[in-house]
Amino acid sequence: MKTLLILLAALAVILIVIAKVHPIGKKISLYIVLGLIALIMLIPFYMMFVMATHTTSEIYSFPPALWFGSNLATNFHNMVEAVNFPRAFLNSCIVTFGNVILVLFFCSIGGYAFSVYNFPGKKALFAILLGTMMVPWTAGVIPWFIMMSKLGWLNSFWALIIPSCANAFGIFWMRQYCQNNVPVSLIEAARLDGCSEWTIFFRVIAPILKPAYASLGIMQFVNVWNDFMQPLMILRKADKMTLPLMLKTMVGDRGTDYGALMFASTCAVLPLLIAFLSASKFFMSGLTSGAVKELSLIHI
Repeated sequence: MKTLLILLAALAVILIVIAKVHPIGKKISLYIVLGLIALIMLIPFYMMFVMATHTTSEIYSFPPALWFGSNLATNFHNMVEAVNFPRAFLNSCIVTFGNVILVLFFCSIGGYAFSVYNFPGKKALFAILLGTMMVPWTAGVIPWFIMMSKLGWLNSFWALIIPSCANAFGIFWMRQYCQNNVPVSLIEAARLDGCSEWTIFFRVIAPILKPAYASLGIMQFVNVWNDFMQPLMILRKADKMTLPLMLKTMVGDRGTDYGALMFASTCAVLPLLIAFLSASKFFMSGLTSGAVKELSLIHI
């Protein structure tokens, strides 16, 4: 520990000297710091991938293994024997994609309405909406569970998909994005061309919202994919389990095969990485180019 602190202190001194000596020293120091932070963030993922190729005894060894082992096939075999991973993966996909699609649809409509339209009680309704974000989810767990029980949604995916399909954060996110990136002149031009409000939204506004869709979609995807508490309360049957519940069943009181558990965890994390890499290109590009393109198509 003392050696690590000494190295960090020496690195800090070197970065300060670089920032003072060279004109581009500040940028170099910033890139070094950001690179170290990124490296620290990647270490848990790397260790999970490494542990997925080792046995439990090797995982518990000291010093820990820092490179890939040769037990990948055995861990895969043990995972398949312990749990029904394909079924849990399919259940997670059904819940996650169903919820994300509905969230993007309803939250974009709600945010667009709060941003563009003027109606009685708009400010008060939006203030109430923001107020619900200050209430912790755990405060409403019991009423939520009773409501799901009355609807007959216990052991059903509907209880995990429907209630959060129009959440306050998503509406707020889309409303702020619409206010900053949706030109009113674009909407008025589409109305002059005879477009209905639904046509304006789907053909003119929706292309502008691609970066907002990507950001909100990734955040919602991660939240639903990793959700443990709600599926634990709702899903009782083994064939309904999502991936977080399945991973919990692999931890036993009489012993746990951590190699198989790490392999299953790796398989559960990969869709999150793929989703982020697939949608990241929309973050900072295509804000208004899609709108101009779609508007030209309407004129034609």
